[in-house]
Amino acid sequence: MLELDCGLEFFTDFAPDFFAAMPARPGIFLLETRGAGAQPYLARTADIRRAAERLLGATEVASKQLNLREVATRIRYRVTGSKFEQNLAFYQNARLYFSSRYRELMRLRPPAMLKVNLRNAYPRCYVTRRIRGDEGFYFGPFSSRRSAEEFSESFLDLFKTRRCQIKIRRDPAYPGCVYSEMKMCLAPCFAGCTQQEYDVEIGRVLESLETTGVALAEQLAQERAAASDQLDFERAAALHKRLDKVTAVLRGMPDLARRIEELDLVILQRSAEPQTIAVFPVRAGMLEEPLFLRFAEISSEPRSVEAILKDALEPGWNEVASAAAASGRARKRDQEESETVVSERNLRVRYGLRATSPDLHDHLALLTRWFYSKPREGEILFRDKVWPYRRMLRACSRLLAGPHQAQSAPHPQQ
Repeated sequence: MLELDCGLEFFTDFAPDFFAAMPARPGIFLLETRGAGAQPYLARTADIRRAAERLLGATEVASKQLNLREVATRIRYRVTGSKFEQNLAFYQNARLYFSSRYRELMRLRPPAMLKVNLRNAYPRCYVTRRIRGDEGFYFGPFSSRRSAEEFSESFLDLFKTRRCQIKIRRDPAYPGCVYSEMKMCLAPCFAGCTQQEYDVEIGRVLESLETTGVALAEQLAQERAAASDQLDFERAAALHKRLDKVTAVLRGMPDLARRIEELDLVILQRSAEPQTIAVFPVRAGMLEEPLFLRFAEISSEPRSVEAILKDALEPGWNEVASAAAASGRARKRDQEESETVVSERNLRVRYGLRATSPDLHDHLALLTRWFYSKPREGEILFRDKVWPYRRMLRACSRLLAGPHQAQSAPHPQQ
């Protein structure tokens, strides 16, 4: 937890140098107050000293500005090096001191996600803000509900899954909808397809989202190449046109959007400490405790920065090779079993989210707020099968250099 690591006792007749002892830097602070039922005052600020002077200094009698001089007993604070660290520290301390209303203080709102409800016999993809361990497939987060809906509309045009909210009864007398008339839906409502055919189509949707569109684009590229080899140029042209459409749709997919279980990344920020980078790991959308890389101290240590990062992100990475090989065999066996199950139509086993943390909405909200902010401070690097340690080192170098320290920043150890 990012604790309030500094503090000063406050008295009404404080010494003249009381405010001078506080840093004129960004951070968060907490004013403890006296009195029965009194609650502390927690806030973020761009200047801790100035905020303390405003709240604790002497004021004019007619002033309507908030002043806690007469009830404050102590001020505790933490200097932060970035907006992201400040928001995370404020969130953690707000949960600690205001457990019943911290979301209101933070103005936290769950981000928009795409969901495929796999418990339904004929699943559909739609936008939601609620994530539950209900064996559904969740993809996101998006910057807003509107952006999620715009992307889903264009993305689902590439497939023939249903978009209606009715209960499917497979009644041949049912008239269907406009999507079925335009051949944009397999129309399970009036038995226009078999259960197996619909499962194959929804499986293509899930695979495309899981691979952020790579699987669909590669499949079309292979089919186009095969058609060209067979001199079927008309089909190759049609596939090329469809591939262009897929590419245009995927441009609208934000970089942050992932299958929720695979939302693994690190956020790198300048720390308040000199020559220090704060590393914020995110696993399956959940923020973990940050790691502070103090390069002034690391230069004298035997371990490299990459080894330190590996110890934090992959505990036990340097164990004997036999254990790694055994783990690899186990993963391969699980994958084979998963593929067998999928072939039997149990998509929930492979794609369904079966458990989730009650804090996931909060963490995703913090992550979304930072990622879609403009301008955005810091750097973000995603885990793609393996953690990109070399890219992390280069990102640290860029952050340490900054606009004012390009000449004096040390280069991270390789």
